[in-house]
Amino acid sequence: MNQHPAVIPMIAYENGPAAMDWLIDAFGFRERDRRVEDGRLTHGDLDTGGGGIVMLATPSVHYHGPKRHREECESAMAWHDVPYIIDGYLVYVDDVDAHFQRAKAAGATILSEVGGGESGKRYRAEDLEGHRWMFIER
Repeated sequence: MNQHPAVIPMIAYENGPAAMDWLIDAFGFRERDRRVEDGRLTHGDLDTGGGGIVMLATPSVHYHGPKRHREECESAMAWHDVPYIIDGYLVYVDDVDAHFQRAKAAGATILSEVGGGESGKRYRAEDLEGHRWMFIER
């Protein structure tokens, strides 16, 4: 039987090992697999809970994450001058309030506080390299 969801985001990080550690600490993800060669993450699998998986790696020493890209590029900064999810990830969680508190305590950049919406109770945050995430309560 296939152990993977139908769609799996594959996310690039400048510092993959640090990103895995941070995502585990801040968002409560669980490590499934981690392959590191010469300090560079060649492949990582994280279980987001509830059947979700994200894969991550550092594709090249030349890669810049969204946060650094914004610092170096005026156009990229303008794309991100809203709190919305731009090229981001949506994850369903059981307790969005507890999840929010954990992310905030770990230093996530909070883009929007917990609030209601058409799709349910949610909040938005950026991770340590500027990737944007939305967490919605089931």
